[in-house]
Amino acid sequence: MVSEQDQSFPPLIPNSETLQKEHYERIAADYDTHYNDLYSQNYMRRFVFEPMFEGLELNNQSVLEAMCGGGQATPFLLSNGARVTGLDISPQQTMNFKRRHQKADILCGSILNAGIASESFDTIAVIGGIHHMPPFCNESILEIHRILKPGGHFCFMEPHNESFAERFRQEWYKHDPLFAKNEAAINMTGLHETFKDYFSFKHEHYLGNFGYLFVLNSMVFRIPPKFKSIYSPTIILTEAVFNKILGKPFSCFVVAQWQKK
Repeated sequence: MVSEQDQSFPPLIPNSETLQKEHYERIAADYDTHYNDLYSQNYMRRFVFEPMFEGLELNNQSVLEAMCGGGQATPFLLSNGARVTGLDISPQQTMNFKRRHQKADILCGSILNAGIASESFDTIAVIGGIHHMPPFCNESILEIHRILKPGGHFCFMEPHNESFAERFRQEWYKHDPLFAKNEAAINMTGLHETFKDYFSFKHEHYLGNFGYLFVLNSMVFRIPPKFKSIYSPTIILTEAVFNKILGKPFSCFVVAQWQKK
């Protein structure tokens, strides 16, 4: 259970989120190019969106894509009939979102104090946003819980720190300017303990290997987007095979679907 003190959200945007805002304003153009190309979208649809929203009726449901960037999940959600609102702290990314998704709404602000009314959304989706929130990860999830309608779903994809990749990831985060200083992979064991009274953990899938690294995260490895067409189809096929045999310790990320109690 999270204490009452932990539930006191910062009245203003904290320094950690200011860092993230400034960071993503600097890399917005490259980020938009790499994470929204055809191959990244194909990867996300197959290995993130389909398992993330498995079993959910999205048609005519209100969905918030929080910390949305350019809106990676929004095309999938719109194609399934959802009424989508994006939320991101970066003005540049919110402009990218609005330009790309004219049938969706967009808010510019922090998940911690966006002023969204309680019980506003049937589903909240976060694609790689929680690990940008340290030291306010718990506060962010509590705010998501508040915004969700009773019985609503929190669906997310995040890098997790209970894998053999974690030591390598930590060193990379320290030295690569593409990562903000406060980024840190999430710990699912700790989150289960913290939020067991708030959510039912419906299902979680541990996924991600070569396709996650070289297709989805081509920007991190400085791979020119024009080269992705050469190797991406083959790597995506092999990813499906490896995901069936590699468990939590050998997978780079977790896809989860939680339900508000």
